[in-house]
Amino acid sequence: MGSPALKRAREKMVDAGVDEVAIDTFAHYFRLLEHGETGMVPESTIDPVDMPSLADVEVDEAVAAEAIRHTVVIKLNGGLGTSMGMSRAKSLLCVRKGLSFLDIIARQVLHLRQQHDAVLPLVLMNSFRTSADTMAALARYGDLAVDGLPLEFLQNKEPKLNLKDLSPISWPRDPDLEWCPPGHGDLYTAMRGTGLIDLLLEHGFKRVFVSNSDNLGAVPDARVAGWFAASGAPFAIEAVRRTPSDRKGGHFARRRTDGRLVLRESAQVLPEDQESLADLSRHQFCSTNNIWFDLAAMKTALDQRQGILGLPMIRNVKNVDPGDASTPKVVQVETAMGAAIEVFEGSQLIEVGRDRFVPVKTTNDLLVLRSDVYAIGQDFALDQVAAEVPFIDLDTEHYKLVSDFDRHFPEGAPSLAKATSLKVEGNVTFGQGVQVVGDVEIDSRDTDRIPAGTVLQPDE
Repeated sequence: MGSPALKRAREKMVDAGVDEVAIDTFAHYFRLLEHGETGMVPESTIDPVDMPSLADVEVDEAVAAEAIRHTVVIKLNGGLGTSMGMSRAKSLLCVRKGLSFLDIIARQVLHLRQQHDAVLPLVLMNSFRTSADTMAALARYGDLAVDGLPLEFLQNKEPKLNLKDLSPISWPRDPDLEWCPPGHGDLYTAMRGTGLIDLLLEHGFKRVFVSNSDNLGAVPDARVAGWFAASGAPFAIEAVRRTPSDRKGGHFARRRTDGRLVLRESAQVLPEDQESLADLSRHQFCSTNNIWFDLAAMKTALDQRQGILGLPMIRNVKNVDPGDASTPKVVQVETAMGAAIEVFEGSQLIEVGRDRFVPVKTTNDLLVLRSDVYAIGQDFALDQVAAEVPFIDLDTEHYKLVSDFDRHFPEGAPSLAKATSLKVEGNVTFGQGVQVVGDVEIDSRDTDRIPAGTVLQPDE
């Protein structure tokens, strides 16, 4: 039966209508928590990895075209963009010429359908907070839905647990804050619980391409689909070389005990291993969260494990109200989608260009995306036209929230095509047609407005 705390958590999930598969999966991780599992991956248990590069791989055009015709595109779309002050689906944020992430994603898929004469369904994994706004926004694309298949399925939710005794937290002033998503590793649980895996197999699809909706570089590329199909692998992840900005993030490694590939997230790194985590010469590759998997192989693995893949647990300690550090500490039990790489024998990694990894996590990223660093062509894919992607560091006190950010760039983003870096301290507003060249630092003690047409360059 489990502990009283687990029993209460189960009852709470049942009362909320959470799927039975998700409840069983949550119970699995709850028991690990009770037994002191932390999900940590010590440096002593792993070795660095190397991998082939997509640029060096030969992919037959016919194989690529056939592969994309049997591919389904899933976008993770459960995020609200709360870190940037948003209260609706982050993918509805305007990024280029009046188009949102969702607009560009929809148009990318519609273009590829014509180009490859492919069905190429698009399915969104929404949360209960993003579903309504997202589906309303997609209503303008009447030809996007595929007969017999849904445009969305919902990720599951689970109770936040009191740090002291692991009982489900009660927060009457805002009951929604009693719940959290189980991490994007919930993808597989949700696909099984909703019957989506079986439905896709019935319609003749063989593989799935999954990526984040805030990464417009993650186009369902036929060449990558062809490589994956030809590899015969059950599971694969696109990787990129880590840069200094990735020092604190997760990375790929190989487990010493069984030789399996693993994805170690930053929350799974011990304090004494932080130096190794930051060593870009040792752990050279991180995940784009662009994932490919074979549908039949995934169904078999889930069936064999009674719906529980057993992904490594991530134990996150937060406040029940993330915006209020004075509120009680809670445990959120999460899993990472990419961690499934260790479940399947024969999983593969492929190095791709940084153009397939353009996530927008902060307004720093948003400024680059809105600038002339990238162009969007008739295929609606991002094309990096600048020689390099500049490093942006905007004062979080004035630019962190989208509403504040927009006020400081009322005429649009400055030209960054010739910029190496831009650092802004304080409250500075940019006029129309400002151009940044090289490494530029601006301080509001010197100016609070950059006039239209100004060319900003390093001080001589």
